[in-house]
Amino acid sequence: MTTVVDSPGESVLVRRPGPQELNPVRTHRRRRTLELALAIAVPLALVLLWQLAATLAWIDDRVYPAPSTILVDGWGRAAAGDLWPDVRATLQRVLAGYAVGTAAGYVLGLLMGSLALVRAALEPLLDALYVVPKLALLPVFLNMFGLGEGPQIALVAATVFFFVWISTMSAVVAIPEGYREAGQVFGASPWQMFRHVLLPASLPAVLVGARIAAGVAVLVIVASEQIAATNGLGHLIFDSRALFQNDVMFVGIVCVAALGVVFSELVRIIGRLLTPWAPRDRGRGQS
Repeated sequence: MTTVVDSPGESVLVRRPGPQELNPVRTHRRRRTLELALAIAVPLALVLLWQLAATLAWIDDRVYPAPSTILVDGWGRAAAGDLWPDVRATLQRVLAGYAVGTAAGYVLGLLMGSLALVRAALEPLLDALYVVPKLALLPVFLNMFGLGEGPQIALVAATVFFFVWISTMSAVVAIPEGYREAGQVFGASPWQMFRHVLLPASLPAVLVGARIAAGVAVLVIVASEQIAATNGLGHLIFDSRALFQNDVMFVGIVCVAALGVVFSELVRIIGRLLTPWAPRDRGRGQS
């Protein structure tokens, strides 16, 4: 807190500690509590409004079932074991494709970020492929792998690859030249240069790209399952809509949302554990 104290012939600027300086732990806890309350209250208010609108017939509950109806139907399907096969199929495809795409994108991004000639040779081609909508590649993967899991996994891998490749290459290129020079002065081998310079300097930005890719992977697999799959959450959503089972359709949508949030948060937590030196996510209320 800053105040101005006037005295004869002069003004004195006085700096007094505020609540944050006097009790930083308490201030931090209050801030976290407020942010958590807002994060819960806003979605809850929207759900209650939806429930009220369906109950009072402001909306057609045959098209937009009430949240209570969706919850009851989802609980019943889960208890009967009808929901888990679709969740498991989607999750397996996402994890397999994400692992392949992340590994390939990181290795190539590291090479292109470190070697200018490799970057000059491959970047124009990859830039051209990046702008191609990934769902447009599904027929290509169907021709390559046939029906089954192959096209779904390949599509997720291709989507994740570009996010991780771009973030990795950009992070390596952005490493200050002084870091590399310091490693060279100390006689670091190529492995030591990677382990002690390139990896810690680039990993925070790489993990940001990996976290974005996690959410996009769920979006892509759901769209793909609606087109070329006989199971999975995407197929459940599309099939139930065709049968006018809108409550089942919303159960699938809720499961997709939950899967995307959990997967993205898991990647974020792993990233924080791997990079304790990186700045914390300000959007998470860190101080």
